[in-house]
Amino acid sequence: MAISDVKEYAHLTPEDVEAIGAELDAIRREIESSRGASDAKYIRNVIRLQRGLEISARGVLFFSLFPPAWIAGTAMLGVAKIIENMEIGHNVMHGQWDWMNDPEVHSTKWEWDNAGPSEHWKITHNFLHHKYTNVLGMDDDIGYGLLRVTRDQRWSPFYLGQPVYNLLLQMFFEYGVAIQHLELGKVAKKKWAPGSPERIQFEEDRKLVLKKIGKQAAKDYLLFPLLTGPAFFGTLTANLTANVIRNVWTNAVIFCGHFPDGAEKFTKADVDGETQAEWYLRQMLGSANISGGPLMHFMTGNLSHQIEHHLFPDLPSNRLASIAVRVRAMCDKYDLPYTTGSLPVQYAKSWRTIMKLSLPNKYLRRGTDDAPETKSEKAFGGVSTIDPMTGRRRGLRTALAAGGRKLRRREPALVG
Repeated sequence: MAISDVKEYAHLTPEDVEAIGAELDAIRREIESSRGASDAKYIRNVIRLQRGLEISARGVLFFSLFPPAWIAGTAMLGVAKIIENMEIGHNVMHGQWDWMNDPEVHSTKWEWDNAGPSEHWKITHNFLHHKYTNVLGMDDDIGYGLLRVTRDQRWSPFYLGQPVYNLLLQMFFEYGVAIQHLELGKVAKKKWAPGSPERIQFEEDRKLVLKKIGKQAAKDYLLFPLLTGPAFFGTLTANLTANVIRNVWTNAVIFCGHFPDGAEKFTKADVDGETQAEWYLRQMLGSANISGGPLMHFMTGNLSHQIEHHLFPDLPSNRLASIAVRVRAMCDKYDLPYTTGSLPVQYAKSWRTIMKLSLPNKYLRRGTDDAPETKSEKAFGGVSTIDPMTGRRRGLRTALAAGGRKLRRREPALVG
């Protein structure tokens, strides 16, 4: 999408933004009040399905000396791990099922089948990522400390290798998630002096990460292979392959939700003085969906509805499809973009962004480059983000207020 094709959001007045927030608040209240037995049945059935698949896969892998059994067992185990991580683990740890008061599916109790400790993930993802979605310098999910995905990130020669970094990241994504919380870059730059509270906390967190990695490795690469006896090496390679399948799929889904064309990036000034309604707007502008049918939605953990998930991260995943219909209609009503596309298209756009932004800005032609830019850089449609009184750049809130004009809403057609 060329810069000239990008929707202009300066048409929203502060009243429009608050009206959007009120509509979304109403959707939240409605879903919260209607949660019940059918929702609880859904997640319990998903857990039974996942466990059945995993047990079946483990059983088939006793015969993994035979190629057909190896292929079948690996495929089933890969699918089971995807479901556990995405539709169960990710969503349970978001607190989507806490309202059930069932300790088995409560956010404080679930430890997922992943190298990253759940308590770390709930900080880096639930809090930092979802509160500061796509805000450069505040959301570590922007590039995961490896990739340059917006021009506002200063280029260095290190980024020339980011296509390779991304290939490795997707294959071993669970380990990238595991070490993300440790902020190893700050340690490498010696920002935390030995004996400082930050350094002591880092060392405690490192022990927890190493313990979890060791536990996962022992389970997948020692215990389960040993249980299959003569099929030890077949089971070992099957478990390794299943983990890579899960990692690549998870990475693809997450990247499709945050890095393709249309998923905006923001700077700290954009969230200065942000209201709840403005937070909603930023989630809508900073996320992208994946189109598809029920199977696609299920296998992505309903993160194919990434826009809706970012609006309501703690509402049950099985409700996002119905919420999406209403959010899309609201975007049409307020003349806002609703970024969506097939998984191959969205993933290709994410890779294109990563490839292009491995180069310095001077090699990227403005007006023709498809890599996403920050909200502050392109989305105000000619409205200046520089305050003429102070000379300082204004954030999303003040720029909208300065350039806003009353929106002409689309009225429904009359049926005669």
